Parts: sequence; C-alpha cells; structure tokens
Amino acid sequence: MKIGFIGLGKMGKEMILHLLECSVDAVVYNRTIEKLEEFVSVYKKLLLNGEKAEGTGELIPAYSYEEFLTSLELPRVIWIMVEHGKAVDEVIDNLIISGIKKNDIVIDGGNSFYKDSVKRYQKLKKSGVGFLDIGTSGGLEGARNGACLMVGGDKEIFDKAKPLLDKLSNGAGLTYFGSTGAGHFVKMVHNGVEYGMLQALGEGFELLYKSPYKPDLTEVATNWQKGSVVRGWLVELLKKAFEKDGKLENISGIIGGGSTGEWTANAASELGIEIPVIEKSVEARIKSKSRPTFSGKVVAALRREFGGHEIEKKNS
Repeated sequence: MKIGFIGLGKMGKEMILHLLECSVDAVVYNRTIEKLEEFVSVYKKLLLNGEKAEGTGELIPAYSYEEFLTSLELPRVIWIMVEHGKAVDEVIDNLIISGIKKNDIVIDGGNSFYKDSVKRYQKLKKSGVGFLDIGTSGGLEGARNGACLMVGGDKEIFDKAKPLLDKLSNGAGLTYFGSTGAGHFVKMVHNGVEYGMLQALGEGFELLYKSPYKPDLTEVATNWQKGSVVRGWLVELLKKAFEKDGKLENISGIIGGGSTGEWTANAASELGIEIPVIEKSVEARIKSKSRPTFSGKVVAALRREFGGHEIEKKNS
C-alpha cells in the first residue's frame, strides 16, 4: 500500500510517521526542500540502527512534482496537507500540469473552506480525477496515533480510498458524511464548537485566577478531571499547560487562528441560525490581538498543547 503526501507541516509530519508505522509506503513532497531533507534525516534517526524496522513502510522523498507522480503506481492516492486557500490551488494546478491521470484520487486533508472544495472537485472531475475533502482532527497526538477523519465526496471514491483512510484513522474515527464539501463543512462546524469550548475554559480560569481565593489552577484542572461534568481531553491538556507554567506568565494572551470560526459564523448567518457563543468566541480572538487577557493565555496555551500552534511570548 502506497500514498503520495504533500505538505510537511506539524500535522503532516506526524501523519506520515503514523502511516509508515502502519506498513504504508509514503512518497513525500514539500515545497521547501530543506524541510523535506530534515524530515528524511529525522526519520532515519528513528529507525533501529539506521535500518528500516520490519513491517515499517518505506519513505520515498520526491524533489519535484514530476518525480512525485512517477514514484506512485496508478491509480494514485495523493493527500494534500497544506494551508487552506491559495496553497491548495497551487498544489492541484501543479499536479495537473505535471501529469495527474484519470482515476487518480486527490485528498485535501487540511482546513479548507467547503465551498472551495466543491470548486476543486469540479475542476478535477473534468480530467476524471477523484477528489475527497477530509476534515482532520485530533491534534498532533491524533495525527501520530490515528486521526479523526470527516469525509466528503463521491461515495465510490471514498470506498476506493477507505483502506488507506482506515490506516490513518486507526479506528479513532472515520465517517463518510456525503457529497463534496460535507467533510470540510463538518470540520468547520467542529472548529466553531472548539472555539466556544476553548473560550469557556479561558473565561472560567480567568475568573478563578482573579478571584479572592486564588486557587491553584493546576489543582483545579486536576480536580475537574476526576469525575466532573466538564472533564475531558481539553481539561487534561490545560492541566499539562499549568504544570509547565502555573500562571501562564510566559504567554502574551494573543490567540492565533480564526478562519474556520469566521466561516462557521458566516455559514450560520446564511442559514438564518443564531450561534452567539461561537460568534463571541471569534470576536474574542480578534480582540486578543489588541487587548490580551488571561482568558486568551488559556486558549493560546490549549492550542499549543493539542496542535503545536505557535504562541506569542509575553515580552516578544
């Protein structure tokens, strides 16, 4: 079993390592050659005595789109894991120019806007190339051990790609949601919900931080993990963040991200649905850039814990 993988960001690297451990051969391309060579070097160091462990897939670096395509057998399955927007279109255009063939399958596993996914599907369909939009969740831990995958596209294309998707998800969560755009729409709403959950935790811990009782925030997070209604992975990650920095003093409180939350709010407006919690959470991220708060510190810390997202340090 072999897959072509484009994109060596934080999630992409972990997903490739997971696939290799699942005996899947991976042809890997990245626009920045230095990142590709660095990844190859890191992978070699992970191998026992510099030799491929039994049952581990082969890592095959490609240094051009032409080399990438010729290193894959027909029909190809190609996973794109790059930043949403222009970067995805550039990859697809390069694949078309370099000779992608009828019956190949292209998968966009990043956080793309669902309407853009419909356009890309229509573009590739003209050449007989299949397309799946897959929302990928689980953070770096999920990428390394089995991600939650939300799939949109033609059912027959999903069925063809399913053996590889089963490997990627590792039983963590693989669901086909319907026609093209459905996967990225479900992931968009997932991220909108995530905004609200992170913001609620941020606001709650800011209230605790500024209260007259001054409880130990690590102990609060630990307590809430033991049978409380709000227990869960986010509280567990928050506990880890407080264990590293008890008052989050080294984080500025500026929150990154924002696109998927804004898309969620716009989609709700189009459908005539009120989502005040998510909308306020999006507003809070925007405001954090000029008015950082302790709540923002909590959200930024959580984003670093689950996704490895960059944080702005307090005095940077």
